[in-house]
Amino acid sequence: MTKDGVSKGFVNILVKVTTLTHKTVQSQEDTVQVEEPAELLEKSLDRKSVYWKALPLQPGLYRLDIAVKDVNNPDHIGLYGRGFEVPSFHDEKLATSSLILGDEMNTVSSREIGAGSCVIGNTHICPRVTANAATPVSFKRTQDLNFWMQVYNLGIDEATKNNEATVTYQIIDSASNTVIFEKQLTSKDLGPHSDQLTLEKSLPMAGLQPGKYRVTIKINDTISKQEIAQSAPFVVE
Repeated sequence: MTKDGVSKGFVNILVKVTTLTHKTVQSQEDTVQVEEPAELLEKSLDRKSVYWKALPLQPGLYRLDIAVKDVNNPDHIGLYGRGFEVPSFHDEKLATSSLILGDEMNTVSSREIGAGSCVIGNTHICPRVTANAATPVSFKRTQDLNFWMQVYNLGIDEATKNNEATVTYQIIDSASNTVIFEKQLTSKDLGPHSDQLTLEKSLPMAGLQPGKYRVTIKINDTISKQEIAQSAPFVVE
C-alpha cells in the first residue's frame, strides 16, 4: 500500500508452541509494519527482516508453528514448523546457551534491559539468519562478526569464592581445519565471583579471505574438572 509517497507493508504473524500431545503452551499474535519511501521500494524487495519473540518454556520436547499472512494480500500466506528441545540445566553440570552469530551487537540502556526485539539481558544481539537452517550464515568482508553465548554452572572455590576457568575463542578455516585466530581469557576477567558468564566478542571480517569458517568457543573449568565447547559455521563473501 502506497500513500503520500510512502509504501507500507503489514504482516500478521501467529506463533504457537505445542507439546508432543498437541497441548498449546504458548501462543502469540503480532502485526508487523514495514515502511519504505516509494522510490526505494523496488530496491528493498529482496531485503530480509528478523522477527524476534522470547517465550518462556519448561524443559522438554515441543513443536513450533508460525503462520505469516500479508494483510494487503491475504492470499499470500507462509507456514513454518519444526520440533525442538528445551534442555535441562543441572546444577553440577557445566552447560552453555546456544552460540548466536550476529551482525549487530550493542549494550542497551537500563530501561531496555530484558525487553524489546533481539535483547538478551543488557545486550542487543540480532542473529544472522538464512532461509535454510542447514545453510551457514554469511558475512561480507566489510562487516563485523559478533558472537554471544552464556556459560552456566562454573565451579566456585570455597576458600576464595572465585571461579577458575579458561575461555578460548577460535576462528577456524573449515577447508583446511586451520586455526587462524585464537584468543584466551580467564573467567576471572569476565566475572570472578559468578557461576555464570556472558561471552561477547566482535571481530572484523576484513582480514578473512572469502570462504567457509567456524567459530568455536571452549571452556575449561579447572574447579569442576569439566570442559565444554560450542561451535557455529559461517561464510565470508
